[in-house]
Amino acid sequence: MLIKSFSKVNLTLKVISKSQSRLHEIQSLYCWVNLFDKIEIKKIKNKDKIIFKGPFAKFIKKKNNSVYNLLKELRKLNLISDYYSITITKNIPVFGGLGGGTSNAAFIMKYLLKNKINFNLINKLKKSIGSDLPLFWIKQGFLKNLRTVISLEKKQQFFFVLIQPKIICSTKEIYSKVKKLSKKENLNHYTFKHRGKFINYLCKNRNDLQFIVERKYPIVKKLLTDIKNEQGCYFSRMTGSGSVCYGLFEDQIIAKKALNKLKNMYPKFWFSLAKTV
Repeated sequence: MLIKSFSKVNLTLKVISKSQSRLHEIQSLYCWVNLFDKIEIKKIKNKDKIIFKGPFAKFIKKKNNSVYNLLKELRKLNLISDYYSITITKNIPVFGGLGGGTSNAAFIMKYLLKNKINFNLINKLKKSIGSDLPLFWIKQGFLKNLRTVISLEKKQQFFFVLIQPKIICSTKEIYSKVKKLSKKENLNHYTFKHRGKFINYLCKNRNDLQFIVERKYPIVKKLLTDIKNEQGCYFSRMTGSGSVCYGLFEDQIIAKKALNKLKNMYPKFWFSLAKTV
């Protein structure tokens, strides 16, 4: 069985509080994009076999990774009894803020459990898999808090120029430097139904973690400025805790032109053109 494991982009990210579990409570508008890892899975006997390959495989730990942890937790809960050979081709950058590792676990979980999944199980597993786990059940949504995801009624199509500089951001370190908290926001469905209002809202918002990364890595600030200056780019932003940066475009042809120009400016960085799923 071949599975596509999609990545996500945080369109906004607000850090609103610190919960009792010491995790930061966040709110985020996000969407899946068509940059994906390929997962091949089949039943075998005796012992799981997990293989990572592709351009980012070297960054994955052999034991303490999201897929290994998922299988271990599902067995503890008696939700699976078989063993599996799983080969994952890593096309999504690691330590990029695109949720690749959590996505791998989510899409394998969907395949193995089919209709046995509910949000209680998802929230139970995210401690060992990743806090992004709930995002991979809704393609375009609003993360109201770490336990609640609301699906956007009207889905939008956007194009993204994705760029990762040669930087590895530690999620734990970036969050540890958060000093100022944002105000909690209620979802305004009217704003998100109308494309123009939605884009205007996104342009006025931000990723609260971006300033922290820019201060530590000035190249990120320069890169984001260069992306924003490209014709047809509504705004540039960092996704998650970084280090992948992106520009949001309405037109695919213009986005591709921007990507080619930026490739010439930053030949050693990773690039991809993506669109909403």
